[in-house]
Amino acid sequence: MARIKWSAEPHIILRDPVHFLAFGFGSGLSPVAPGTMGTLIAVPIVLVVMQFGLIVHCVFACLAIAAGIYLCGESARRLQVHDHGGIVWDEICGYTVTMLAAPPRWYWLLAGFVLFRFFDIVKPSPIREADHSLTGGLGIMLDDVIAGVLAALILYGIQLIL
Repeated sequence: MARIKWSAEPHIILRDPVHFLAFGFGSGLSPVAPGTMGTLIAVPIVLVVMQFGLIVHCVFACLAIAAGIYLCGESARRLQVHDHGGIVWDEICGYTVTMLAAPPRWYWLLAGFVLFRFFDIVKPSPIREADHSLTGGLGIMLDDVIAGVLAALILYGIQLIL
């Protein structure tokens, strides 16, 4: 398949299955806060997955991460831009990981959203190191997965306290 420069029209991105998924079903095309828009797309997806229990949620998260390593890497390769801001499949996966530690209630979904976005934006250590040290699909995915793990640990801690 031909390489697509980012200057290509959005309809080209939306017609290619790799880009369509990597760009979070088009949410990554948002001119404002594409990472946040990608995470917003994850909320209803995760809410549906949560209804099937923790095992299904874990399997979904693992499959989404494995697919994301390929999708994000391939989309970045075709765009010739490492970790392009429009690639938001990693945010979908990071939020999926975050919500492994929480029940399917609106306030937990909101708390997970805020915590995940905080860690994804601020990128404290070790997220920053993962973001800067790896390339390709794994590099794109790993910082968001770590952000999801940290956010999940906080959510779990809050549950233990409550």
